[in-house]
Amino acid sequence: MQELRELYQSVILDHTKKPRNFLRPAGANREAKGHNPLCGDELEVYVELDDGVVRDVGFQGSGCAISKASASLMTEAVKGMTLEEVERLFGGFHRVVTSDLRTRVDASGLGKLEVLTGVREFPMRVKCATLAWHTLRAALHGEKSASTE
Repeated sequence: MQELRELYQSVILDHTKKPRNFLRPAGANREAKGHNPLCGDELEVYVELDDGVVRDVGFQGSGCAISKASASLMTEAVKGMTLEEVERLFGGFHRVVTSDLRTRVDASGLGKLEVLTGVREFPMRVKCATLAWHTLRAALHGEKSASTE
């Protein structure tokens, strides 16, 4: 179990130091700003949405390691997905990270996002991990902002 935790930590650190899709895609036609008032994380998510499919996605901003790693992993995961697929993935991710520690969770459908399931052990960090997701959903629904309040 310790080896798995160390692997997860190294993946999170890698995505924090070298975030993927840390940019505004040239074809972005949706965007939203996200804010986590508890720890000060702020980011913007940019989406190129075409015919109900996320063609490209990126983010910019500042925040803690969990927030930045989550945004980086999220952008990798949702590229090429339909809106329904994004909603399904968000639902699964959110369910896992907000679940009670006594509850056994199935994170098998999360792919690389599974590395973030450990945040459920730290309730104060859950909002850091979900900020990018709430901001993505806001952008996809034409809203300009999201908050973890």
